[in-house]
Amino acid sequence: MYDLLIRGARIVDPGQSIDATLDVAFADGMVAEVGSITGEARDVRDGSGLILVPGLIDLHTHIYWGATSISIDAHTIMERSGTTTFVDAGSAGPGNFHGFRKFIVEKAQSRILAYLNVSFPGIYAYSKSVMVGECADMRLLDPAECVRVINENRDLIVGVKVRLGKIASGDSGIAPLDIAMEVAEETGLPVMAHIDNPPPSRKDVLNKLRRGDILTHCFKPFPNAAIRSDGEVWEEVLLARERGVVFDLGHGGASFGFDVAEKMLAKGFVPDVISSDVHALNVKGPVYDLLTTLSKFHLLGLDFSSLIATATCNVASALGHPYLGSLKAGSAGDATLLVIEEGKFDFIDCVGKILTGSSRLAARGMVRNGRWFEAGLAF
Repeated sequence: MYDLLIRGARIVDPGQSIDATLDVAFADGMVAEVGSITGEARDVRDGSGLILVPGLIDLHTHIYWGATSISIDAHTIMERSGTTTFVDAGSAGPGNFHGFRKFIVEKAQSRILAYLNVSFPGIYAYSKSVMVGECADMRLLDPAECVRVINENRDLIVGVKVRLGKIASGDSGIAPLDIAMEVAEETGLPVMAHIDNPPPSRKDVLNKLRRGDILTHCFKPFPNAAIRSDGEVWEEVLLARERGVVFDLGHGGASFGFDVAEKMLAKGFVPDVISSDVHALNVKGPVYDLLTTLSKFHLLGLDFSSLIATATCNVASALGHPYLGSLKAGSAGDATLLVIEEGKFDFIDCVGKILTGSSRLAARGMVRNGRWFEAGLAF
């Protein structure tokens, strides 16, 4: 007998090229079967009129709530965003990752993974009134401590996060990236690199990234935009994609512009991953959550299967966790149920431009660890 059976939903699983009305069964915390299912289940749900996709994964979030000023409580947006897996993008560093594990990860109803910040205290001063880049003082970067903490937390840490630019790294230039890459080489993990305003430049950063490394904020407006003023994609961006660098949207409060997105999409350049970079300064707008971010690309005309791939199988590939982002039998028992709501909806980018659309994605339920998600339920 199955633990949970969802009947008659439109199943969209890009990793398996499935887009059809089917049933999905879950057992023992995993996907058990997809198809026309005749077996019995302890919990049966009607999926008619809903779109069932693999559990959505937000690759770039800040959720070390209560310990870092940048972070939000993931539980407050979990249901509305349909996000079953949150990946924290470097809120914690080697000096405080143990607290992130004990007080956030171990108490969470969502699955949580993390990039370890290369800076010892993580992102420790990010607010409206106080803004100090954690990589501006090179004394805070200790590669040996990063390696130690990664090796002690291999089940949670998926890579090394480094924030670069005038805000994040001050006069340190490219040096924090060099240290992050040393740590990544030693531990066999990828780097996720943030860039804000130069220096360093987009070219300086991209030329160092390897296959599997991630450039976040890939549709950032000028300066450090991936597109030239004449509408052509910068050569270093194209070369980086050719060698396997992963391009992550990382919307954030200052890193996504509709104008850039429209030009990049016109050139056939779709982000490998669409993530929210939701944090304390943008959770009430313009970001809100992952579904709002995905809805912006739905408005921009990205086909539905490709859109869902950027928050499911593509993310799982970037994380090196193939058991996520799929409804294949034996995969993690996570799923998100969606509808496309019709109406009139305004969407805002980080420079204040508003586009109005006639639809948006909305969550209508989730499955976590093979069971229907209900707030407060222990998993």
